Amino acid sequence: MINLVKFTCAVITRALFILVALIGVWRVTWVKDDTNHWFLTFLFLPLVVEMIITFKRRKGKDYKWFSPPILLFLISIIPSIWILELHHQQNKASDPQCKKLDSWENVRGLVTLNETMTNLTYHHYLKKLDQMLSAVCPNDWILALHQILLILLILGKWLLPLGGGVTRDELSQLLLIFVGTAADILEFTSETLSDVKENSPQLVYIILAVWTWSMLQFPFHLAVVNSKPGSEGEGISLLTKHSTDIWTIVEALFIQDGPFLVVRLTVMTYFAVFHQMLVFFAIKNFLVVILNLYRLAVICQNFRLASGRSADASDLP
Repeated sequence: MINLVKFTCAVITRALFILVALIGVWRVTWVKDDTNHWFLTFLFLPLVVEMIITFKRRKGKDYKWFSPPILLFLISIIPSIWILELHHQQNKASDPQCKKLDSWENVRGLVTLNETMTNLTYHHYLKKLDQMLSAVCPNDWILALHQILLILLILGKWLLPLGGGVTRDELSQLLLIFVGTAADILEFTSETLSDVKENSPQLVYIILAVWTWSMLQFPFHLAVVNSKPGSEGEGISLLTKHSTDIWTIVEALFIQDGPFLVVRLTVMTYFAVFHQMLVFFAIKNFLVVILNLYRLAVICQNFRLASGRSADASDLP
């Protein structure tokens, strides 16, 4: 019974991954008006192959430090988001009139439009559907795709069978980390891309590159590796004793807050964009970087002191 539940969760999770990635490809094909973009669905094949191999060799279980289905899901959907973001930034001025989903009135307007689609012929149904989908602003489509992607990454990791050696306590800690990480990433993309001017396409590439780099935090789970804070002795290295803390610091400095800070400073200095929220989040990233450097210094100092005490104790007769 337990194996059946694990098998079902693993299949449902990968099916949701493919479904959301398929929606992204469909949206790209719709926006670009080019059916050749359906070839992006070939990126789903590695996820299907991984599912078959995992079921046969590992009975659906994930790995402890690494999640192949999450990485392959990102590979299948990130190209679609890149295309949509670049197309939106290049065609902001020519976007048709649309309804932003920022009020209940606009949402109710879309629902009312959907209700009028009953009892229609197939041709008129497609026409009404096209009208309803076109009524939503492109930016709202992209934002919704970002939000669904991040939520599904958290739910997917929760539903996937536990990897060998991962406890439920470690999984709960990892999911809480994922929630905070997802919120920071969504805020970075939505706020920073909204600051892009029409004559700054290079900034869009920089933001999307940093966003893609930051998403690598989700398939790698080194933050749940058991460190050994109570272990002492000459044979224990700093990395072995504080692996979790060091990996968390590395993530903040080189994958998330460090790159986010560099991008925001670039936006303010080189591209001459300045407003209160941009300054606030830049200060927030700066504080996180400084505090993590301070944390790293404290860990190294305490390790040296503990190693010195251990060496002195071993020299006593």
